[in-house]
Amino acid sequence: MRQLFMIVGFDLRQRIRDRSVLLFGLVVPLALMGVLNLLFSGLDESTELQPVTVAASVPADDPLASAITGALQGIGAMDVTVREVPADEVRDRTADGDATLGITVPEGFTPALTSGEQTRVQIVEGDGGGLESDVLISVTRGTVDRLTAGAEATAAGRAQGLPPDELARIAREAAAVGDRIALAEGRAADHQLTSRGTLVAGQAGLFLLFTVGFGVLGLLAEREQGTMARLQSMPMRPSTVVAAKALTGFLLGVFATSFLLTVGSMLFGVDFGDVFSVAVLVVGVVAAATSLTFVVARIARTAEQANVVQSIIAVVLGMAGGAFFPIPASGWAATIIDLNPIAAFIAGLGITSGGGDVADLGTPLLIMVGFGATCLLVSRLIPDRAAA
Repeated sequence: MRQLFMIVGFDLRQRIRDRSVLLFGLVVPLALMGVLNLLFSGLDESTELQPVTVAASVPADDPLASAITGALQGIGAMDVTVREVPADEVRDRTADGDATLGITVPEGFTPALTSGEQTRVQIVEGDGGGLESDVLISVTRGTVDRLTAGAEATAAGRAQGLPPDELARIAREAAAVGDRIALAEGRAADHQLTSRGTLVAGQAGLFLLFTVGFGVLGLLAEREQGTMARLQSMPMRPSTVVAAKALTGFLLGVFATSFLLTVGSMLFGVDFGDVFSVAVLVVGVVAAATSLTFVVARIARTAEQANVVQSIIAVVLGMAGGAFFPIPASGWAATIIDLNPIAAFIAGLGITSGGGDVADLGTPLLIMVGFGATCLLVSRLIPDRAAA
């Protein structure tokens, strides 16, 4: 054990002395976080619906027509002003920008609906209405659909010989549909990181794969420089050297990931939740990433080859795991992405950020353990090209 810690201590001092860890493990990811934050700034800002004006031509004393404008004024998520104008001015008001949306309800709207005759509500959308126009159009269409259904129910009741009082009640319920339609602002579901949180977590996970690679690079460098034979000739197990290199990469990964999450959370205003739960996630993802270096050490002959292979794997796993942006996928592709330790790390931080603790991290931790076990098994099955 003493020999193990001596080798680890020497490797750590060497990595800190050549500043490679400081550059690729800390400086570069922080700089990239800053650049990406500038590029995607505003993604976390809540979308606020702006006040809108609706130019409406509605027949006087028409209860079902008034229900349409009543539904628009009842939208709670934005301020809607309905201005009644003549029918021939609706399109002009909308085209001039005085109104976001124009609505024309024809004369005899209620009698037409209740008698089963065809009628049409015209909607004119102004330029640059955006999300507000979409909301207004959706509410208008929904209101008309429900009014139509109510009118059809009234017509059916009349055909069945219902008394006038019952028909009037059905008509009143249809006219009051606007009171039952409301739009309110909501919140995203828990256990989801904000875009800035995903940015910090993704970059920390991506560069973790580079940081832990310093261990395997040190192992191959020892072989190239001929010092591996001298180490193995010392009174210690040959596996001690490999374990020391892996432990070096693990410790560097834990430090760099913890540092990036801490600094990133302060710089970008992100809260990842319970510290202990986050620490468990960090240890899990670093262990999974470290296991991958055993595979790289078996398939690479030189430190240069290992650097290339490690970089390719890091970029592929990082991008697939959502280090830059979520990748939409379904079916088997989605399953493969979900088994990525970087994706599991981001998902786990989403759980802790939403108030979860270690007990809620079963799935992300299971993915990390499964990934690590698979990499260790593969490293035992494939031949060691560096030793050949």
